[in-house]
Amino acid sequence: MNPRLTSVLLNLGHSLDHLVLLIFAAAVASIATDLGVDRWEDLMPYGAPAFFFFGLCSLPAGKMGDLWGRRKMMLVYFAGIGLSSILVSQAQSPWQLCCLLAVMGGFASIYHPVGIPMLIQQSTAVGKTIGINGMMGNLGIAIAALLTGWVIRDFGWRAAFWIPGLISLALGVVFWRVSNAQEIPPIRKTPTLNVDSKANQFTLFFIMTLAATTGSFLFNFSTNANNEVLINRLGNQLQDPAVIGTLLAAIYFIAAFSQLIIGALIDRVPLKKLYSTVIFLQLVTIVVATQCQGWGFYIAQLCFMCAIFAAIPFTDAMIAKYVDDSMRSRFSGARFAISFGASSIAVWLIGPIVKGWGFSAFLWLMAATSGATLIVISFLPKTIDH
Repeated sequence: MNPRLTSVLLNLGHSLDHLVLLIFAAAVASIATDLGVDRWEDLMPYGAPAFFFFGLCSLPAGKMGDLWGRRKMMLVYFAGIGLSSILVSQAQSPWQLCCLLAVMGGFASIYHPVGIPMLIQQSTAVGKTIGINGMMGNLGIAIAALLTGWVIRDFGWRAAFWIPGLISLALGVVFWRVSNAQEIPPIRKTPTLNVDSKANQFTLFFIMTLAATTGSFLFNFSTNANNEVLINRLGNQLQDPAVIGTLLAAIYFIAAFSQLIIGALIDRVPLKKLYSTVIFLQLVTIVVATQCQGWGFYIAQLCFMCAIFAAIPFTDAMIAKYVDDSMRSRFSGARFAISFGASSIAVWLIGPIVKGWGFSAFLWLMAATSGATLIVISFLPKTIDH
């Protein structure tokens, strides 16, 4: 057993989770051409089931993590992601692609309600741990943009799926060898901390889930559409998919480090005040982006992605602080099932909205979603700051 290497593998698992889910969005134009679909906007809805099952399956995944064991579920995760990604690379029609992406989304759902609680169960600095983990997850998004752009240009879109699939299988073998095979399922452990009153528990869960849902909508809108939005805003200046992928990877790489800053601040600054500030900055930067073109938009895109990524650690921090480890995976699973499941419609909406009203309307919809999040978190109970 090697706890430090286990933690490294859990963080790499987060990178892998976001990487495989964003390959389709980065490659959608190439996939549409290969599969005989006239416009990428018409193919985009076929990716929505991946995100729907990414949310829906979080509930049983979290329950199995608490009842059966988190190590066992993470082994299922690595094997499932590996095999399903390789199968996606063999799709021959839009509907085959849709079904296989849905299977991959189901396996991807395991990570958040299982991997994150497994990572923080021994942590003494929860904010820092969540910040590092969040950064690694978003580096996966950066790698998806970079890897997909270059791989598509040189080897085709199918290689962009089977390469991460093989990496996942290799990580699973290493995780099997170094993680604690004697792990006790969390439900068998004696609870060590009591959460607040039942009324506050319900209020916190309800508001946190609403905020996570609107936040997930914005996350899905941005990460799944950034590639095409950037191409549109840069006009004819750049069209090479490898260069666009590199530009987006640079944004995601820089933005990922915002979570390190937030992770450190969560342990020091009142949570509600910090959360509200981040969402306000998110709203302002998206509104500014609606007015920008060319390289000005690229700078604005960097700013709003920093704010979008910075908002991610807050719900995990609240779960870590207020929910006992013996039921943390189930609590997380319920929250992710609702927020990720509902926000999967964002992926379906991107194509029709852009096709019908254009990218400007889409950016204003992102701003409205951010504003909704700001309203929701204003109702968080004051007790979270104590």
